[in-house]
Order: sequence, then C-alpha cells, then structure tokens
Amino acid sequence: MNIYDVIVVGSGNAALCAALSAKDNGAKKILVIEKAKKKLSGGNSRYTNGSYRFAYENFKDLKKIIPSLKKTKKIDYGKYSKKNFYDDMIKVTKNKTDKFLSKKLVNDSHEAIYWLSKKGLKFVPIKGKQSFVVNGVTKYWGGLTLEVKDQGEGLIKSLSNIVKKNKIEIKYEIAAKKLIKKNNKIIGLKVLNKKKQQDIFCNSVILACGGFEANAKMRSKFLGKGWDKAKVRGTKFNTGDGLNMAFEHGAAAYGEWKGCHAVFHDMNGPKFSDLKIAAKYRKISYPWGIVLNAKGNRFVDEGEDLRNYTYAKFGREVIKQPNQFAWQIFDKKVRPMLYKEYDVKNVTMVKANTLETLVKKLKGVNSKKALKTIIDYNNKVDDKIKFDPTIKDGKRTNGLRINKTNWANRIDKAPFYAYGVTCGITFTYGGLKVSKKCEVLNKKNKPIKGLYAAGEMVGGIFYNNYPGGSGLTSGSVFGRISGRFAALNQ
Repeated sequence: MNIYDVIVVGSGNAALCAALSAKDNGAKKILVIEKAKKKLSGGNSRYTNGSYRFAYENFKDLKKIIPSLKKTKKIDYGKYSKKNFYDDMIKVTKNKTDKFLSKKLVNDSHEAIYWLSKKGLKFVPIKGKQSFVVNGVTKYWGGLTLEVKDQGEGLIKSLSNIVKKNKIEIKYEIAAKKLIKKNNKIIGLKVLNKKKQQDIFCNSVILACGGFEANAKMRSKFLGKGWDKAKVRGTKFNTGDGLNMAFEHGAAAYGEWKGCHAVFHDMNGPKFSDLKIAAKYRKISYPWGIVLNAKGNRFVDEGEDLRNYTYAKFGREVIKQPNQFAWQIFDKKVRPMLYKEYDVKNVTMVKANTLETLVKKLKGVNSKKALKTIIDYNNKVDDKIKFDPTIKDGKRTNGLRINKTNWANRIDKAPFYAYGVTCGITFTYGGLKVSKKCEVLNKKNKPIKGLYAAGEMVGGIFYNNYPGGSGLTSGSVFGRISGRFAALNQ
C-alpha cells in the first residue's frame, strides 16, 4: 500500500506553503491534491493581487526580500512595525481576533515572506495602488508595500514550480470527499479521481482548501438572507468541502461564521469570476467619492479609514441596501486617481456634464433624492483642510447624518462619473479551531490526531473586517506551521 507522509488538500498559497514546510521538516513523500484542472488551480490565491502585509522596520528589511531594491530619496517606503500590524488587527476586528493567532501572524509575518523569497518567489513594490507622489516623493502608505511579481497568477505559477522542484507531487482533478479514520487517527482520504473513487493513505492530512464562499446554500445558512445572490470574486471550487469533512469527525467550528471578506463589485459582473477578469470588476476607489443607494442616500462613511482597512467590509453593507446595489460618484478632479479596473470597457458606468443629468442616468435610483444628497454633501465639505490621499487627512464634512471623515472633496468639476456596484464575496471568516501546532481541535478542545489546517480554514483570525494583504500572509504563516508539525507527526 502506497502511504504518503503528508497529503495537502488544496493548491493555493497556504497549501503550497504547507507542502514546502513539510519538506523542510523531513517529510519525504508529500502529495498535494486539487479538485480543479491545472489551469484553474490555486484556489482564491490565483485571483488575488498577490499582496502580502508584513511587519518591517526599515529599508533593510525590504532589501532582504528584494536584494535588487535600491534606496533613493525619491521613494519613501516607510515602515510597518509589529505593533502597527497588531494594532491594525485589533482595530479592524473590533478586538475580537484570537490574540494568540493574531500575534503569531504578526510576529512571523516578515520571516514567512523572507522564507518565500529564499525559496524563489519574486516580490516587487506595489506601484500605484499603494503609493502616491507627494512633493516629488513617492510615498508608500497603509502598511502594504510588496506584491508577488505578476500578482495572483504569478504567485501560483511560481509556487507550483517551486513545489515541483522540491520533488513534491501535485495531482489535479482529484476531489477530497471524506477523511479516513482508524484507531482514533486520520490516516487518509476518500477521493474522487477523475470520477473514480479511490482511497489514499498517509500519516498526516493538511486541509488547506478554502472556505465556503462559492457555496450558495452555505452562504445563506451562515451569512444570512440575500447572500445566495452575492457574486463570487474568486474560484468556484471553494465550496466548504474541507470544513464539512472535518465536522464529520467532530471538529470544532471557530471564528465569525456570519462574517466574510466582501467588496464593492461591478453590478453587471459575472456570477463567478474567471481568470481573465479576476480583478476587473472590483470597485474600491470609493474613498475619493461618495456612494448612493437606490433611495439616493449615502450609507457608509467612505472616508472612515484608509482603503486597506475598509474595502473588505463595505461589500457587506451594499448587500443590506434596497435591491442590493449602489452607485459610486466621482468628478473630474479625482477620476485620474481611480484604479485601472474603472477603465475596463464593460464596467457599469455613466457619465454626464451636469449632476442633474448624471442622477437621471442612475438606473434604479431616486434621482431627486440623489441630487439633493450630492448638493447637501458639497455644502458640508470643509474646504479649509488640504486633501492628502496618503494619510487620513481629516478633510471632512460636518452636519450630515453620515459624515465623510477624510478625503471629502466637493463633487463639482465636470464631467461627472458614476459606477454601479453590488456585493462581491472573496472569502469567509468562519473556520476550524486549531492548536498552536495548527492541529484541528475537536469540540472538547483536543487535537484530532493526524489532521491539520491552514489558510482560510483557520477560524478566529478575522472578524468584521481584515487589513488588506493579511490573508495571503496568514496562509503562509499558518501553512508553514501546519507543514512543520504534520511532517513531525510520524
């Protein structure tokens, strides 16, 4: 009987990090299985921008990761301390994050990215999205500085090649269906191998196959009414399989099962994303404008915080609105600042030379109320404060039901633009409870022998919101831990 040391379920960032870590820690026979075809493999990681949030104190910390990086007075990479990172985790999760897991994520973040770079993953500074030119200096902001070359597709292609170079086997079109247990220990998996049932055996299983965001029934059950209609921004294969397999063996659910990462997404985007349009339907430049619902009202503080700390929760706000849509409004002054996805030809966009004409073009919106809302907003903008997109500038409105607390510019320079958006779900926050070794725990808080978890499947880290780029970092940090201890479980 062919027995592997470790089997990893999934082929995204967390799964591949787990496999590499298992190899580093002595596992000789490692198998990675993925239910998608090779061209669609990689889970949600393939659909990301490939950005990693990690702590760094100075330029030298970045140069360790990118040896060719050159220091220049025209670029300010700033710093992002462990304290900054941890404080952000506490802030965005409203102090609900599991403190041990969060501290582990923060404290191991730089080492995990450095480890990946030593393995051969190529990182580059994030240009445009995370930096603005101020007084002739390109300033990076928000603690998100590096991304993988060629983004999500580059990440999966490169990591997959690194895994294969380490003589780790990856098999595609194999769907894990059930865990096999014997003598109170997980010893393998029942799988569907290209429609044929098969048993594969091992000493340890690592579940790293994502959440349930692509499962409409589970979304309705756990996230609530209306979530079955949400558009899925990433892979269609994250249907909660790993979670359900673990629950069959008494695994404990953990974290915010009613929570998820969800963003403003183009109103006419497809039900599921595909690799050609992965990020093109995302609409997250809202801090530079305002957002109106069908009644013509604003419903969020678009300037609540830097985009990195609000974009993952505002999608959940739009799904609460009448008919689950909204329109983002901008003028000529800020139009050049919008992300490239706003320039895609097939986005839901209207344009006009007057506000009166613009609001009449907003499909499904009370135009009279929308015009009044924009005029009231303009009248309440504090013009004494200078606009600065690299910081929370305090340029705000005063006296509105919902004030915009930063980056409040008047919408007064034609032409005017509006983009129709709805909710796009990225990943779910609810997962499994794990030990310090990333062992899956049962309802009595005891490890299920031979079973580990990483990536989206680890519950308790994100609640309510998440700092941009911390999802991939979490996958790498806990992928490394799960791989290490799965390899030692011989």
